[in-house]
Amino acid sequence: MKHARQLQSLSQKQLGIKAGFDESSASARMNQYERGKHCPDTKTIERLCEALKVPVAYLYCEDDQLARVILNYPKLSLADKKIILKLMDEAEST
Repeated sequence: MKHARQLQSLSQKQLGIKAGFDESSASARMNQYERGKHCPDTKTIERLCEALKVPVAYLYCEDDQLARVILNYPKLSLADKKIILKLMDEAEST
């Protein structure tokens, strides 16, 4: 979450406010989420992802490479998406 927030050049408070948190608690809540002290519920995750402009799956990635794929996949052309899917199909059959 922190990386996605930094890509958007948002402070913790700014992200919290964009996600609909009360201004007085936005920074503290975001800090707790980023440190893993608390885990946001599903609706909050959806609001955070909307504010960050990332797919929900991005926040659940345990692998940085997969996170990059998920983050950048929507930006690819249809032709590039087809290439990636073909490579994945080939990997499945081996």
